[in-house]
Amino acid sequence: MSTFDTISGFGIIPVIAIEDAGDALPLADALIEGGLPVAEITFRTAAALDAIRQIAQHRPTIHIGAGTILDETQLDAAIDAGARFGLSPGLDLDVVARARQRGLPFAPGIMTPTDIQAALKAGCRLVKFFPAMAAGGPNMLKNLAAPYAHTGLGFNPTGGVNLDNLGEWLAIPKVRAVGGTWIATKADIAAGRWDTIAANAREAVARVRTLRKAK
Repeated sequence: MSTFDTISGFGIIPVIAIEDAGDALPLADALIEGGLPVAEITFRTAAALDAIRQIAQHRPTIHIGAGTILDETQLDAAIDAGARFGLSPGLDLDVVARARQRGLPFAPGIMTPTDIQAALKAGCRLVKFFPAMAAGGPNMLKNLAAPYAHTGLGFNPTGGVNLDNLGEWLAIPKVRAVGGTWIATKADIAAGRWDTIAANAREAVARVRTLRKAK
């Protein structure tokens, strides 16, 4: 099973901006406790690379990924630190090519049919619809994805996704997993609210399971 197939099984990728790498392992433990052993650590903070490295080395059961990858240098650093997948808010074909060269499952960001077709041509099988709500929400993605259903391309909507609208996103056949920033917020991480993060993860996993059974 590929990394993205495994992540699709969870249905949610916690999207995390971590300010202190010392919080990486307690965060990982909270996600494991909540039954959601996957995390996208975004390159929005200086601590991101060290956090990825620590989780990869000390919590190998976590499917650890790197987000907000903007160039090949960040991509290489993420891979060397132990990232098992990568995502970007936009589509840079040089980054896509580098990820393919190094064997990293990678999902670039898309917002238009032109983006999707460029990603398909570059060999992508998962793309990140971002910023999901600002770009038109579930109805936009449903219509955007429809002409490409036969290609097998999967979508990862991120940005404004929450428990209230989770069902609308997962109802779209080609949505593999959503990106969820609410599961482990910067405020909860900084305050060490690990029980809250574990509870958020547990609730998200349960909601995905219920929604998928109802389909």
